[in-house]
Amino acid sequence: MTPVLEIRDLSVDYGQGAGAVHAVSSVNLVLNRGEVLGLAGESGSGKSTLAYAMTRLLPPPGLITGGEVLHHGRDKEPVDVLGLTARQLRSFRWNDIAIVFQGAMNSLNPVSTVASQLDDIYRAHRPEMSRGQRSKRSAELLRLVGISADRLGAYPHQLSGGMRQRVMIAMALALDPEIIIMDEPTTALDVVMQRQILEQMMRLREELGFSVLFITHDISLLVEFSDRIAIMYAGRIVEQAASEDMYRSSAHPYSKGLLGSFPALHGPRRPLTGIPGSPPDMRTVPSGCPFHPRCPSAFDACEREIPVLEKLSGTNGDSSRSVACWLNTPSLSGHPGVGAT
Repeated sequence: MTPVLEIRDLSVDYGQGAGAVHAVSSVNLVLNRGEVLGLAGESGSGKSTLAYAMTRLLPPPGLITGGEVLHHGRDKEPVDVLGLTARQLRSFRWNDIAIVFQGAMNSLNPVSTVASQLDDIYRAHRPEMSRGQRSKRSAELLRLVGISADRLGAYPHQLSGGMRQRVMIAMALALDPEIIIMDEPTTALDVVMQRQILEQMMRLREELGFSVLFITHDISLLVEFSDRIAIMYAGRIVEQAASEDMYRSSAHPYSKGLLGSFPALHGPRRPLTGIPGSPPDMRTVPSGCPFHPRCPSAFDACEREIPVLEKLSGTNGDSSRSVACWLNTPSLSGHPGVGAT
């Protein structure tokens, strides 16, 4: 597959000096053209920080301390987003990449109509378009996301939660970007509306061919709607795999815990196991593997050294299957703690 976005060794701190909080640590991630990549993890694992860093929307005191974010544009040489000028970045953000934020009511301007907010995008990025062309395109966008064009004159408070989220999707699609980041876009919606919006988003992806980075704490949604899933914990990627492989044979104890926290999609009922304890305080992350205090399979090596994300043994050349866990390290395969529960 052809990559459209590559994150290489990206690190993000909040604050500086000895008191800095390492919110994202040396993350490597590849989004391929036309695919849906899911990013899952508990609240505080660094998912949204990663998204804001890669688009350079990170609010202070957040600082990108290292790494690259390479955008592979259509028929263009790769460009490091972190090195773009302010003018280049302004163009990149709507033309090449767009974000659907979690809270549509907080993302939309409450004193402007839907038409006005869509019009602002075109006036800023497509100044050659006439007023009539802008109005026609705005109506087409609303119809594309299942909203009648007569709602263009509505204010955000006059729309339901589901309709506001659809308006955000329409705005993200306005300039036909190659990449759309969905940052927990359905958290505030009921399960029926969640499904409707996600199914519509996947249909649009099939029609328009953009790539999606889908961020959520609900791994059950990713299993159903993503091509691949990356699991994040304490600012690090701990496992990557195809969605089906993740669901059927996850390798990291944290991934297994997340999967055991929601009901089975099919088949007989099974008990929900969950994960004991709470995510670590990022100011005082445990030594070694940060998950070891909560891990039922931890042994002495887990407390000493951070495991490296590497190809999972026995995956027959599937480079997308990787895990950061001492349980899957061949040199420790004979350790008595490996496989313990």
